[in-house]
Amino acid sequence: MTAVLFDFSGTLFRVESTESWLRAVLAETGHILPEPELKASARALEAAGALPGGANPVELPADLAGVWAVRDESAELHRAAYTGLSRQVTLPDPGLHDALYERHKTPAAWAPYPDAAEVLRTLHERGIGVGVVSNIGWDLRPVFREHGLDRYVDAYVLSYEHGVQKPDPRLFSVACAALGADPRQVLMVGDSKEADGGAAALGCRVHLVDHLPVTDRPDALLPVLDLVG
Repeated sequence: MTAVLFDFSGTLFRVESTESWLRAVLAETGHILPEPELKASARALEAAGALPGGANPVELPADLAGVWAVRDESAELHRAAYTGLSRQVTLPDPGLHDALYERHKTPAAWAPYPDAAEVLRTLHERGIGVGVVSNIGWDLRPVFREHGLDRYVDAYVLSYEHGVQKPDPRLFSVACAALGADPRQVLMVGDSKEADGGAAALGCRVHLVDHLPVTDRPDALLPVLDLVG
């Protein structure tokens, strides 16, 4: 293998819990909710699928189905989809829905998996190209920089910057070209068989990890180092 492509959310990084997300925004905006109400609101937001990188909606509202299907093709669609889901839940101030969306884009909302730094650093030291291919509606580069991992990434291919979302092979093709790598010599690492598995259409090998909390997945990325040889 001459290059490895990684998904972002659920693969290299994991977003904070829905409760942590809501607590942070309430604190930032000076809102105080009684604890039972805060916990109930967090559960409702989680069921709604309002946190990008978190759980999918338990039930997708019919009026959001169209935008949900293409949410990662532009920043506008991404915001519309997730703030639309958030607004299914009543919060003490309507402005909190936009504040929640802004919070999830900050480095503080994300934590790298425990083995992410070791794997990325080792690949970099071996001279293996590293790319990040993500279905996303905002610029995740600051997250990598803040956590000290940007130095190991050679290319970022983000769906909203190309108007194409995984599993469309075109997104993976852009990433391989950016790394100067033959797709047949590229490993794609992700947490979604449906989305990340699209790389197989180009001849890439695909390796899947489980989308789990950071504390529950200490070493699932380490096998990547053996797979690339």
